[in-house]
Amino acid sequence: MADAPAAASPVDGADRVPWSTVFAYGVPAVGAGYMYLLIGLYVMKFSTDVLLISPLVMGLIFSASRVWDAVSDPLVGYLSDRTRSVFGRRRTWMAASVVPISATFVMIFAPPTGLSATGLVIWMAVAIIGFYSVMTAFFVPHLSLGAELSTNYHERSRLFGFRHGFYTVGSILSLLTMQILIGAEAEGPGAARQSAFGTSLPACLFMALMIVFAVAKLRERPEFQGRVNANPLRAFADVWRNHHARLLIIVTLIENIGSAAIGVLTLYVAQYVVGAPHMAPLVILFYMIPSAFSVPLWIPLSRRIGKVRLWMYSMLGTGFSFGAMFLLPFMPMELRLPWIFVFAVFAGLAAGCGGTIGPSVQGDVIDYDELRTGERKEGSYFAAWNFVYKSAIGVMLALTGFVLELSGFVPNQPQTMTTQLWMVGLYGIFPLVCYTVGAILFSRFKLDEAAYRQIRAELDANPRTTSPRTPQGRPQGRPLRRTGGRS
Repeated sequence: MADAPAAASPVDGADRVPWSTVFAYGVPAVGAGYMYLLIGLYVMKFSTDVLLISPLVMGLIFSASRVWDAVSDPLVGYLSDRTRSVFGRRRTWMAASVVPISATFVMIFAPPTGLSATGLVIWMAVAIIGFYSVMTAFFVPHLSLGAELSTNYHERSRLFGFRHGFYTVGSILSLLTMQILIGAEAEGPGAARQSAFGTSLPACLFMALMIVFAVAKLRERPEFQGRVNANPLRAFADVWRNHHARLLIIVTLIENIGSAAIGVLTLYVAQYVVGAPHMAPLVILFYMIPSAFSVPLWIPLSRRIGKVRLWMYSMLGTGFSFGAMFLLPFMPMELRLPWIFVFAVFAGLAAGCGGTIGPSVQGDVIDYDELRTGERKEGSYFAAWNFVYKSAIGVMLALTGFVLELSGFVPNQPQTMTTQLWMVGLYGIFPLVCYTVGAILFSRFKLDEAAYRQIRAELDANPRTTSPRTPQGRPQGRPLRRTGGRS
């Protein structure tokens, strides 16, 4: 795999993204990370234990939201690519998402007390599916904006790295809130409802203020507007025809199926293998803290050894960190908890690298698409990767249910060694296999720094890439799409 960094790859002063821009871009991710993880980890329990809704019904609601993602993600991505506004393509969508995000998040945690059982189910279905829909309207344009803020190979890593750090900080804060809400449940359903409503309001206010701040502070490239084919199917066909993107989609799916284990199975492993269910949030915390705060480490390292090679190494590191969990049932009970903490830290470090480098590499692939097609469709690309990420979680949830059923799992009872081995096999060996396969496939990825510099030089040398647009949205004098391609 060719990924030697260029002999000298300084960031020119003109290319350097100001810290104020990095902060303005990244800080809304605190709210996004908080909301996503709190809903993913706690809303099922809140709905079944406090609202008394059937777990089967809630499972169907969450499944329906994933089915709808298959429509909403590409739709938002394509429409944001096509948007023409004085606010820009991405900030228009971000600004429009402020009120719906706040409304649906509060709806989830504050259903009216007088609703019938059917009315409560309808309320939660509208709130949950609505929340994921409007978060897509923020999330995909926001990711797309990161690829537009800089065309420098390494500055993109800096932008996305600090965004990942902010997102993980929000996730950490959601763990603290979850502990507060679980504590309130002990006082009764009324106290739990009141606490849920009370904690949702400041979260919404913070998220709204940070989105407004980002919209006001950030600027978009006006020359990128109006450069998307009018046929949405053609736009998504371009994504799949882009061999760099196609490889990344496959690797992203494999990698995220493996990483979903930390969220889906940690509660089970902590309770039934380690024997410390109350420590599960702390295990996740030990994973998240190094993931967030290792970002400043990965950015200079990617300059030294190349971000493609570094990302591949991080995949292997994450896989082996999870693989070590398979040994838990064979260890003395008193060593199991320290063991899971240690390897949660190593897995979190490697995940921080992936969160920093992955979207940056995706941005490079989008520039390659511009060279091939003359278009700028960051939304379509990030919508595809975002959908793959969500699908991976759905696959892991379904696989967990199947494995637990097959292994003879009995809730709230000590598990047999066979059942424990099935659990840690899914928690450790399965991610190890996924990440190893992903790293092997990713070794075929050829868009390294040298290749990107050639692409960037050709784009920058062609003044038609920034020329005024024809009514059809094409650069004047440039064909809409080019035949052939380059490696």
